[in-house]
Amino acid sequence: MPLVKSAPRVLENVSMLPYNTFGIDVSARYFVEINHLQEYIELVQTGNYAHVKHLFLGGGSNLLLTKDIEALVVKIQMDGIEVVDEDADHIWVKAGAGVVWHDFVCYAVDHHWAGIENMSLIPGTVGAAPMQNIGAYGVEIKDTFDHLDALNLTTMQLERFDTARCAFGYRESYFKHEGKGQYLITAVCFRLNKQVEPQTSYGAIQSVLAEKGIVNPGINDVANAVIEIRQSKLPDPKEIGNSGSFFKNPTLSAEAAAELIKGYPNIPHYPVEGSSMIKFPAGWLIEQAGWKGYRSGDAGVHAKQALVLVNYGHAKGNEIQMLSEQIKKSILEKFGVVLETEVNIL
Repeated sequence: MPLVKSAPRVLENVSMLPYNTFGIDVSARYFVEINHLQEYIELVQTGNYAHVKHLFLGGGSNLLLTKDIEALVVKIQMDGIEVVDEDADHIWVKAGAGVVWHDFVCYAVDHHWAGIENMSLIPGTVGAAPMQNIGAYGVEIKDTFDHLDALNLTTMQLERFDTARCAFGYRESYFKHEGKGQYLITAVCFRLNKQVEPQTSYGAIQSVLAEKGIVNPGINDVANAVIEIRQSKLPDPKEIGNSGSFFKNPTLSAEAAAELIKGYPNIPHYPVEGSSMIKFPAGWLIEQAGWKGYRSGDAGVHAKQALVLVNYGHAKGNEIQMLSEQIKKSILEKFGVVLETEVNIL
């Protein structure tokens, strides 16, 4: 076994309040910040924390904490952005897992590299992004993803994952299923476009651009439009605790979708690319069921976007979880549709 140089300092009984966007105040039994992969390897080599689970944490923006964490919380801080290759049409850019996702988007936009501008202002880190194949306004991670590097937690060796190995789906990946808890993502590489072909057909992007008199938008215009839309609809976690979209948009078979549309002719719906499935907006279902703006104590449903559950101050995680279960039951009874949570509940 290699000689341990200097394992990072591990803290005990640390409040998680600053480390989750829902603003839930629970305690982590152990807590450590990792700035370089070697620090984590050296920590493991000490063997001091082999008796507890290791919970990897990015931006804490897709997490609902319902109790104290009897584990070692490993806060991933690995940063750095570098160009690793390019040709006439594309540029390959690698970012450390701890880089803030929106900062990475801004970096790409500033350099006129296209492909991820529609995902502006999505909370979280680069390392967490491929885990659930984040997406917004017609674009997903898989569209520009090239590969990622991840530490195999059994062998402690780095492995490379290409698109096929990641098994991306709608808010899904290998790392949420077969590979769950088996890897630590350390860096992600994207193939971005030098030729700009803005995607403006989804949501309100076109109308926002039209209001500004922008006819031939660049990626900066699209990014700004997306930011404006998101800020108008979604609460700032610094002001109201939340983790963005709490539920996935449900997808139904063509037959089940036809039945739902028959009962609710005005329901919005979209075909799922590459399949016969039909996607329905969970926010619409929740709003139609009367939950938009609902509040019980400090746990509630946002007044402007029913897909977002919020903590108005001192809600406990299990109170928000209970509210989510009530909503799921309501949607099943009214529409016959099963809602799945997008947020990880611990």
